Amino acid sequence: MENVLVAGAHGTTGKQIVALLKQSQYFKPVAMVREEAHMKMFKNEGVDAVLVDLEKEVSHAVKNIDKVIFAAGSGGKNVVEVDQEGAKRLVDASKKANIKKFVMLSSMGADQPEKAEQLQEYLKAKHNADAYLKQSGLNYAIVRPGSLTNNKPTDHIELKEKLSKQGEISRADVAQTLVRSLNDDTANNVVFEILEGETLIGKAMEAVSEIKA
Repeated sequence: MENVLVAGAHGTTGKQIVALLKQSQYFKPVAMVREEAHMKMFKNEGVDAVLVDLEKEVSHAVKNIDKVIFAAGSGGKNVVEVDQEGAKRLVDASKKANIKKFVMLSSMGADQPEKAEQLQEYLKAKHNADAYLKQSGLNYAIVRPGSLTNNKPTDHIELKEKLSKQGEISRADVAQTLVRSLNDDTANNVVFEILEGETLIGKAMEAVSEIKA
């Protein structure tokens, strides 16, 4: 089984990613958290955890790690230091540790943050983090969902390199897409957008191989 570091494991989406990885026969989650209490919570659930502050040294986070999912965020409080520079720090550490794949939770609009009417600073930070990952030499998958909801999973999405509309998607379906992006035979060096849709996630992911990096 491959060890997968989940940055932002205690977040709303992060918890769902960890839960899916716990059920997987291929992956074992390692929860990356900022607080001791969160570390104890995961360990009580039988999940390995590591204490990391994205605004400081992060190299210890990737020890004995095979792949990374970056789902951390500042919640709009410190987007440059956490969402942008924190992501860059973890990318650098991952490169030194020869991580096999780095899956980035980004956002629709991160490709053209200057056009956004809202969250422009956040989208600019995500844009810069995405660009840094693409140039890192790491194998990457950058997943850009629409507005996140706490609705129940539908297991269905709409996926394209660039969707021509706005929309919503449940965190649960985003989490499943991120976990599926870890597989070796899919989502290699690609960027794609997702919304709620009619296609089973597994089937939608088959189209990712047609996207050229």
